[in-house]
Amino acid sequence: MPTLENLYLDNAKNLHLTLVEGGLGLARRLDDQAIAAADMVGHLNLIHANRIQVLGKPELDYFQRLKSSQRSHMADELWHAQVPALIIAEGLTIPDELLARCRGTQTALFSSTLNAAKVIDGLRIYLTKMLAQHAELHGVLMDVLGMGVLITGESGLGKSELALELISRGHGLVADDVVEVHQIGPNMVEGRCPKLLQNLLEVRGIGLLDIKAIFGETAVRRRMRMKLVVHLVRRSNFDEETRLPTEAQYQDILGIPVRKVVLPVAAGRNLAVLLEAAVRNTILQLRGVDTLADFMERQMKMMAQDQA
Repeated sequence: MPTLENLYLDNAKNLHLTLVEGGLGLARRLDDQAIAAADMVGHLNLIHANRIQVLGKPELDYFQRLKSSQRSHMADELWHAQVPALIIAEGLTIPDELLARCRGTQTALFSSTLNAAKVIDGLRIYLTKMLAQHAELHGVLMDVLGMGVLITGESGLGKSELALELISRGHGLVADDVVEVHQIGPNMVEGRCPKLLQNLLEVRGIGLLDIKAIFGETAVRRRMRMKLVVHLVRRSNFDEETRLPTEAQYQDILGIPVRKVVLPVAAGRNLAVLLEAAVRNTILQLRGVDTLADFMERQMKMMAQDQA
């Protein structure tokens, strides 16, 4: 899990952060409180004192209006809850009381020239991504027609060969063999490639291929939102009863249902064309067009006319 030092280094440029006081506080892990990422940073709030406190002009004006004893009591409340860090926004002058507390307790203290709202929004997006639930899946993740497609199946079915053909048809590779999956929203999962395997594709008989070097910059992607799983099975293991499924199939990934299509593998079948067709059909379904439902409705109308 990231630390406050990671947060600072990753956001110093975008959020115009400057480290005022750090010390041992920079080593604090951001998952200590085990709360939602969106609740780990916000405006000055004594009820949620255990989050990163961001102080803008209204908060500092309020703090300065308090009597000395009241300011001391507020500081006691914050540090009693083990406030992880303070950020003074808008380039404002840091009150001596807060500076002394941070220095004496080794609490991280930052300043930013941006307003408090922009700092909070930026850090919430960052923390949501960094602390998102994640897992590793075996398969090949591709960008096909702008859709993240995870190709799965047992070893030896030709997942990498299918990926190579898709790349030659203008689609993009995200990850081969190991796919890092992160939950980036209530109903969204994103697939990424481990740094060790970036741009690489293993093809039996050839070895490792550097896709970026062979096909160019546009043939690789760093990450894609996963919207479809294409599962390859041997023809002998294909359930003929699911040949024309009446209901959409889904695969559970990090607790989120992702649409799934099962493709039987057999000699002579052009899997690249079939996968592209599956993607195009999924796009139609996401837009509310259900070809099978339309066909069944048409069939029922014709049966009703024959009976009339």
